[in-house]
Amino acid sequence: MISLAFDRKSVQKDILAGITAAVVALPLALGFGVASGLGAEAGLYGAIGLGLFAAIFGGTRSQISGPTGPMTVVSATVIASFTNNLALVVSVFLLAGLFQIAFGLLRIGQYVKYIPYPVISGFMSGIGMIIILLQLYPSMGIPTSSDALDVIMSLPQMLPKANLQAVILAGITIAIIYLFPKITKQIPSTLVALITGTLISILFDMKVPLIGEIPAGLPGLQIPSLSLDLLNVILIPALTLAALGSLDSLLTSVVADKLTREKHQSNRELIGQGIGNAVAALIGGIPGAGATMRTVVNIQAGGRSRLSGVTHALTLLVILLALGPYASRIPMPVLAGILITVGIGIIDYRGFKDLLHVPRSDLIVKLTVLALTVFIDLLQAVAMGMVLAALFFVKKMGDIITQYTRTNQFYIPWNKEGSILIKRLTGPFFFGFSNSFEEMVSEVSNKKEKKLHAIILDMSGVPYIDQSGFYTIEETMEKLNERKIPLLLVLPQGQAKELLRKTKLSNTPYIHFVNSFEESIDLLREQILAENPDFLSSALGNFEDRKIPDEYRTPLLKKVF
Repeated sequence: MISLAFDRKSVQKDILAGITAAVVALPLALGFGVASGLGAEAGLYGAIGLGLFAAIFGGTRSQISGPTGPMTVVSATVIASFTNNLALVVSVFLLAGLFQIAFGLLRIGQYVKYIPYPVISGFMSGIGMIIILLQLYPSMGIPTSSDALDVIMSLPQMLPKANLQAVILAGITIAIIYLFPKITKQIPSTLVALITGTLISILFDMKVPLIGEIPAGLPGLQIPSLSLDLLNVILIPALTLAALGSLDSLLTSVVADKLTREKHQSNRELIGQGIGNAVAALIGGIPGAGATMRTVVNIQAGGRSRLSGVTHALTLLVILLALGPYASRIPMPVLAGILITVGIGIIDYRGFKDLLHVPRSDLIVKLTVLALTVFIDLLQAVAMGMVLAALFFVKKMGDIITQYTRTNQFYIPWNKEGSILIKRLTGPFFFGFSNSFEEMVSEVSNKKEKKLHAIILDMSGVPYIDQSGFYTIEETMEKLNERKIPLLLVLPQGQAKELLRKTKLSNTPYIHFVNSFEESIDLLREQILAENPDFLSSALGNFEDRKIPDEYRTPLLKKVF
């Protein structure tokens, strides 16, 4: 009996939370639909189709899905590129959903955690700026452009054409969204702004553009135009939408995890998003993703299961069927004001606040991604950001390992003629460090003032060697072998040892593989420097004053005394 009561209470919470999320989603769905170029109904169809199927099949139980700012920006570009060809637009959206399903089946979702913060920050801030720029003209009662750069360049010529009534209406909408929560947060401020702005427009008979008629009844089935001939045309836009929707959804899933203390299933989430976007495309909706703000509202209202997402979609369907004809009176400046606040909310202010304090490489990555997102292409922006971030990381890791290696080399004097070099490596021996290592060995082996009798290369802290590192060590071994300088490689069992044993120089008289530093000292005394077996005791007269690490000091002392 207790269990049934608990279940009933949970169901009630999920239903109420889903209705609350739908109320928040309504103005955003209408706004994103208009912004996409397909009309307000496309935003509602997308929110219903994606919201329902992503909730059922997705991997984040409390997530609310629907049209989002980033997805709408790309969708608007696709729609503008294929004007008057709805079947081709549907094909792009459908293929994007199929790509997302493939991403999930290929288990690509787990790799989103490797996207650096500067890339995400620059990308999301760029999306926010695009939304704001593209809504400037609608907020002034002027038809908008689909290109952010075009808006910036033509703004001085368009300002004198602004409709003052539209500007006032957009300003009132923005003010309500930011000020109404100070009165109460129980009612979504975007819904209050939508209703208030529409009533003001009607009561004062404002001459501003309206969103127009929304078709009554259920959406009809849209037939895509899929063929091999068109594949090269729709492939890149579909892949862009799929990649963006996947990233957007999984980032929202992470937010949901933090709030609910649950763990989402990333690959299942991609499959659910793909199914939802495919269905949305077939009913004439625009694609979307997991929506952060709506998901947070759902969780805060008590939504914890898939029922809340299903309720959200069904509530929007009821609103479409019951109130669709009345939506035609909603002013475009009101929706523009709502979307401007969405764009403002997407910008990463925390990241910009810390711009002067973050590493310069992060600053370059963030600003590059931001600029490319706004002025070039979203997918190229992310790709370039990832490449830059990877290159900066490789350089930084190479510099760190190089610095550590330079400060962790020690000379044991043998006689007045020369010494033995101990060089310790820690970390992966990879392409970012290979050239520096080669230069360091050349420096010490080519010194003319002192003879180098042997090199002990302690690689016990090297867990991995890539192909570049392998070839670099092989070339170093070859050079030292030609100069008849003994090289002792301290290599415990592992990938590095197994790889280096395969080199053609592993059996030469001047190359030796040992398991420990102690073994290298034994080998030096017994084999390589047999002609002077007391070199250690004679050379270490001032041993206590030398800066040699304890892990080397103890074996040396044991061998000497």
